[in-house]
Amino acid sequence: MHSCSGFFRSVRWTQLLALSMLGLLLCVSGCRKDKDFQDEINAEELYQRGNEAINNNNWGRAIGAYKALQTRYPFGRYTEQSMVDLSYAYFKAGEPDNALSQLDRFIRTYPTHPNVDYAYYLKGLVNYEQNIGFLERIMPDRVRDRDQSMARDSFLDFSELIRRFPDSRYVPDARQRMIFLRNNLAAYEVGVAQYYIRREAYIAAVNRARYALETYPNTPQIPEALIVLVKAYTELKLPELAEGSMEVLALNYPDNYYVLGKKKKRSWADRLWPFD
Repeated sequence: MHSCSGFFRSVRWTQLLALSMLGLLLCVSGCRKDKDFQDEINAEELYQRGNEAINNNNWGRAIGAYKALQTRYPFGRYTEQSMVDLSYAYFKAGEPDNALSQLDRFIRTYPTHPNVDYAYYLKGLVNYEQNIGFLERIMPDRVRDRDQSMARDSFLDFSELIRRFPDSRYVPDARQRMIFLRNNLAAYEVGVAQYYIRREAYIAAVNRARYALETYPNTPQIPEALIVLVKAYTELKLPELAEGSMEVLALNYPDNYYVLGKKKKRSWADRLWPFD
């Protein structure tokens, strides 16, 4: 009886061992076949796989294909172009830091590449979307309230594109985005200057308003910057500078509310209201 039980246990153990060995062999064989299959893919095929993934908005698969291409074939025209396409895939996948890093590497490595203008444009676009894209769509009035470092980076990227490649097909769109960025950067500086006015930090207000005037001329925020100067110089007991700022405001923006308000004769009711 005991011998029969031992016999069956031995058979079961042998069967389990055989099944385990078979599974291991199948796994090794499958892995080997998969490796052989991957090794057979050339650079063009890998690049096409990445392109197909991008066309299908499959950013993860595109990233995998382009990274595999660069690893297996570190040189060649497909690898060069894949660096830009990988940057775009990173950008769409919500990985801006990786996108910018890849673009910087591409620009340094291939400064004369036919698509390097697109690399500069894409850099500007990545920074633009980080700072403005989402907020612009849901709360356009709040864009100027956040940190503007990425907006400045975007502005510089687009400026570099226009300087280096004035005939690039990406220049018209870059110019339009720069106008938007410039206006928001000016509004940010004036907003900070107005904050300093409310805090009675008049020297800081003057410095910020003057910076806005000098750095972002011909923007819609210039009148507000001049008004800040009038108020700050008045509080600092510098009447000549205050009057000079007011003259510039009145000469260039005669219909401005602040100019019209100063010209209007104030009634006794107006004088009861101490605010401009």
